[in-house]
This record gives sequence, structure tokens and C-alpha cells, in this order.
Amino acid sequence: MPEQPAPPTPDAQDTANARNTANARNTASARNTASAQDTASARNTASARDTASARDTASAGDTAVPAARGAGGRSGPAPAPAAGRRAGLLLVLLLGGLTATPPLAMDMYLPSLPEVTRSLGAPAATVQLTLTACLAGMALGQLVVGPMSDRWGRRRPLLAGLAVYVVATALCALAPDVETLVAFRLAQGLAGAAGIVIARAVVRDLYDGVAMARFFSTLMLVSGVAPVVAPLIGGQILRVTDWRGVFVVLTVVGTLLAALVWVRLPETLPPADRHAGGASAAVRAMRSLLADLPFTGYMLAGGFAFAALFAYISASPFVIQEIYGASPQTFSLLFGLNSVGLVIAGQVNGKVLVGRVSLDKVLGAGLGVTVLAATALLLMSTGALGPVGLTPVAAALFVLMSAMGFTLPNAQSLALLRTRHAAGSASALLGTSSFLVGAVASPLVGVAGERTAVPMAIVQLAGALVATACFVGMCRPWAARGNTRARTEGAGS
Repeated sequence: MPEQPAPPTPDAQDTANARNTANARNTASARNTASAQDTASARNTASARDTASARDTASAGDTAVPAARGAGGRSGPAPAPAAGRRAGLLLVLLLGGLTATPPLAMDMYLPSLPEVTRSLGAPAATVQLTLTACLAGMALGQLVVGPMSDRWGRRRPLLAGLAVYVVATALCALAPDVETLVAFRLAQGLAGAAGIVIARAVVRDLYDGVAMARFFSTLMLVSGVAPVVAPLIGGQILRVTDWRGVFVVLTVVGTLLAALVWVRLPETLPPADRHAGGASAAVRAMRSLLADLPFTGYMLAGGFAFAALFAYISASPFVIQEIYGASPQTFSLLFGLNSVGLVIAGQVNGKVLVGRVSLDKVLGAGLGVTVLAATALLLMSTGALGPVGLTPVAAALFVLMSAMGFTLPNAQSLALLRTRHAAGSASALLGTSSFLVGAVASPLVGVAGERTAVPMAIVQLAGALVATACFVGMCRPWAARGNTRARTEGAGS
């Protein structure tokens, strides 16, 4: 008879049970791992959906919109050329419209400053506070909205800010006295800050390196049109109504812009890249950014250059119209011509110089030209060159404005290139410094009354000299540090 197998011993049974248990555990572990991988993949997919549309837009193959970066430097698949051009143009127009909020809110109002002075029975220096209040509001608002956009994404703070901006602008049209107008202009500036700071943060979300510098120059083509068109529109509005009609038009424009953002601008900051921690985390991020000396240098250089620009914006209505006797329409034409110079210089910067000449060299040249133009204006306004008419003064202002096309976009780009994280906080610091310095410059240009241009020229020259000193002393552009590729990895971490 065949030999029967011996029954298993207790030790063998224990070994078999152990093997079965181990196999079961390994199977369960594999299932759990697969489940976790599936969950992580689903989370990553959900995060990617939030920014897919924006990344596709940024990767458009149009020459006006450089190739963009996705998360981690990866670019998504490029759309068809025609669709890419349309998407890229839409992004430029939307972000350009947001960055045009300050010139729309201020430049369209400029031709009516003398009428506001007469209508409300207030002195010129007090009426200029309506510009200062709006500018200070935009400066302080950016400190709040920038970190908010790092925590909650770009869309929600932007839409909330635009809604408040529309309401505040409508209330400006109803202001019964200059004090109330100043208060409503402050609220208008606080809310309008959302468009400025978030537009820059969106660019940093989507672009890097030379592409970001080119995109900022491209934005100047859109935002630069606003100073050209706004005073012309403001001057024409005064033909058919008073200064209150200017704010009615601004209310309509703000409403249309908010509607376009609601429908067409996607979220560009995925949830995985957002910052938690509230105000303390925002303060730490800003402290980290300010501790980076070159970042602070570029920030101050851009801020004080903006002071020279804003001295022109706030004083030119009185200088051109009251001192040289030009009409509001002539002032609007001259202001528009200067803005054309700014736009042309910005396009030369983005299309010709960026990628061929270092950003530091272009920034330094722009600051040098600003100093020369401001010096010429000071000599003419003090009479050191003898009696001068409107033409040489207008020419010097044109040169000064054009130099801003080389100065402002490169200062912003060089500063933002030094941070990968906390783009909203970095954008807030850049905007706040510029607007605060501009807010201080605004009342200074009117301290000697409406019959002299000397204060305007002094403020412009002082701003240009301080900007140059910050650039040379803090950024040290001659040092071989690779400024155009520098990053501060720890910012916001």
C-alpha cells in the first residue's frame, strides 16, 4: 500500500499559520498603499484642475506672451496657435486692465482738479489730498490683499476688492464736500489695491526669468494706454458735465472689469501652493523678503522712481494749465503724449533689450536718464536757463516719463525673481513702497502754491537720486551674482 503522508506536526502548523498571516498582512498593506496612492493621485488631480486653464493660457505660443512655467517649472501642452494667441491676448488684456486701475482712478480725474477746487471751495493743496488719499489707500490695501491672496488664492480676494471699488467710486460722485471726497477716495484706493497686487502675483505664478520681464513690459502696452486715454476722456467729460461725471464713468468701467474677471480669469495659485497661518505667517514672509538686501534695494529703487513719476502726475495739471495757460484739452493731449513715450519705451525694453542686455544695465540706464531729465526741469523752473516756454518743459517731462518704461518693469522683475514663494506678499511690498512714497510726494509738490514748478522738480530729482543710490548701494549690480536668475528659496517658507 502507498505510504500515507504523516500528519503535520504542531510546529509545522504554526509555521503555515504564520506564513498565511504574513501573506494576509502583505496583501492588506499593498491594498492600503494602492488606496493611498489613488487618494494622493486624486488630490493632485483636483489641485491641477484649479490651475489648468491658467497654465494653458500662459503657455500660449503668441510672441506677445512668453512661454510660461507650470508648477515646478513644467509647462503644459501647448494649445493650437490661433487658440493660444487668443488666450494669451485675453490674459494680457485682463491683467493689463487690473494694473490700469490706478491710472484710471487718478488720470481721468486729473483734468478736473482745478474745477474741484472751485466747486468745493477748497484750496489746491487740500484737493490734492484726494490724490494722496487714493494713493495711500492703494498702498495700505496691498499689504492686506497680497498675503490674503497667498492664503486663499487669487480669485476671491480680487473679486471682493473689485466689488468694493465699484461702490466706493460711485460714492465719490455723490461727495458733498472735499473732506467726504477724501474719505471715499481712501476707500476707493484700499479696494482698488486688489487689482494691482494680484495682477503682479498672477504674473509670478505663471512666468519666470526673462519671460516674466517681457510680460511686464507687455503689460505696459495695455496699462500705458490708460494714461493716454484717461485724461482725454476726462477732458471730454468736462465738456458735457462736471467732475462728478468722471466718477460715474469710472464706476461703469470698474463694473465691466469685475464682470470680465468673474467670467474669464481662472485661479492661478493651486491649493497645494497656498500658505496657512494667518497674519503671523504673512509677517514672517515679509520679514524674510526684506532681509534680502537686493530685493529691498530693487523695491526702494522702484518706489522712489515712482515718486518722481507721481510728482509729475499730481503737479502737472497745475503746472501746465495754471503756469503755462494751457486748456484742459491741451493738458490731456500732452499727458497722453508722455504716456505714449512710456509705452514705446516699455516695448523697446521688452521686445529688444530683455534677453540681450542684462536687466540691471537697463534699470541703471533708465535711472540715469531720469536724473538728467529731473535736473533739466529744476534748472528751467528756477530760471537758471532764462525764460522758457511750455515746449522745453514738455520735452523734459516726455523724457522723464519715457525713462520710466525702462525703470519700473525691470525693478519689479528683478525683485520678484528673488522669490519663488509668497508672490502675493512680495507684490504687496513692491506696490506698498511705491504708493506710500508717491503719497508723500503728492502734497510736497504743492507746498509753494500753484504758480511755481520748483517743488515738482525738486521732488522728482530727489526721488531719482535716492532711487539710484538704493540701486547702486544695495543691489550692487556690478557684482557677478547672476541677478536675473537669483532666487530666495526661503522666502515665505
